[in-house]
Amino acid sequence: MAANQNGLGQAWPNAQDVSSSPRWHVYVFERNGIRYVQINDLNGNVRAAFAAQSGSFLVLPIGTDASRVATPQDPQPAPANTQGEIVYQDNDVKVQITPQANSVMTMQAVDAACNDPVECSSRVN
Repeated sequence: MAANQNGLGQAWPNAQDVSSSPRWHVYVFERNGIRYVQINDLNGNVRAAFAAQSGSFLVLPIGTDASRVATPQDPQPAPANTQGEIVYQDNDVKVQITPQANSVMTMQAVDAACNDPVECSSRVN
């Protein structure tokens, strides 16, 4: 993983796109042992970003979908549609994006060992 420390929050950061999906751009930055993951749409709009270290996640207050990012530390209600797409995965982090009927996206950021990102990042209502 590159230790690029510049461009977090930008539409087109100077970082490699590591997305496993042709529908999303994912950029990873690392600084002082903390990994920052940013998700952009195909138009370069920042949708969300979070920090991850040793199984702990912190959603950053940037991006149009920042309020819809679920993590084990900040679980959200389970989305109505739970059939999402894994857009990024490394040895520590897995990110799933799930489109909803109302055209919004929910995002789940979890430990890579999790088999079901929605279950690992949702709370029971």
